[in-house]
Amino acid sequence: MKIIVLDGYTENPGDLSWKGLEAFGDLTVYDRTSPNDEKEAIDRIGDAEIIFTNKTPITKQVLDSAPNLRFIGVLATGYNVVDVAYARQKGIPVSNVPAYGTASVSQFAIALLLEACHHIGHHDGAVKGGRWASNPDWCFWDYPLIELENKTMGIIGFGRIGQATGRIAKALGMHILAHDIFPNDSGRQIGEYVSLNTLLEKSDVIVLHCNLTPENTGLISNETISKMKDGVILINNARGQLVVESDLAEALKAGKVAAAGLDVVSTEPIKPDNPLLTAPNCILTPHISWAPLESRKRIMDCSVENLKAFLEGAPVHVVNP
Repeated sequence: MKIIVLDGYTENPGDLSWKGLEAFGDLTVYDRTSPNDEKEAIDRIGDAEIIFTNKTPITKQVLDSAPNLRFIGVLATGYNVVDVAYARQKGIPVSNVPAYGTASVSQFAIALLLEACHHIGHHDGAVKGGRWASNPDWCFWDYPLIELENKTMGIIGFGRIGQATGRIAKALGMHILAHDIFPNDSGRQIGEYVSLNTLLEKSDVIVLHCNLTPENTGLISNETISKMKDGVILINNARGQLVVESDLAEALKAGKVAAAGLDVVSTEPIKPDNPLLTAPNCILTPHISWAPLESRKRIMDCSVENLKAFLEGAPVHVVNP
């Protein structure tokens, strides 16, 4: 059996093993396949029966050019890079990896928030640049420093990751508001479910942990920002398209939003003209919330189990049943 991994480098830059997949057949791993070159993907897939992709698009044309393809594994939770409806028409199951990054993504959301509150990276650079050694006072700070205890965090999307972030924030002494279309008892133990407008109006910190849907694309815009407290902090390590980036950049310039910590943007890699690159008090990281070794190992292990289950005739984590 021929197995192809189209873009394996971000999942495994060398600190994991592909042996689990190698056990099932003839495995070829490509570090990268161009997301803009269907022909490259088609040529690499060839007569393979099994493929794995992270961000390489599997379009209708790619599917029609893969006559032997039987199974598609996505090395991630999001599967929008695959034309899942057309794959279903062709009888090809697509399996993803759910719930692998709960701990790492929630931890990263808090890391972005703490950086916005304390500017640790900036002050580390200032010390190493000699400013503390030459300072006339015994300490200095270049930004307002923010204490989080007794402040309110509003979390939009209160599933596994949102609740994990809420638990950490609660341990910091914060009050938790949540907005989710599926309230549940575990969420009620952490925070209070409220309407979106109430969350926007009452939160000192707003964290996005929701899935991207047609209904919430552009959720953070001039309209919703206008309902927020002056000086609110926004954290987004969910999906970049949740934010109208030009509107957020203007709100940062005006001071309406005091700071933003973003691990995702609307087009990735980020484009040089993205307005957030020049917005004040905007922390940008390159979509790495998911990337700790422990998290990536869970992706690898689950992908192996997904393939094993398919070959045994009982596929799991299928997103196009």
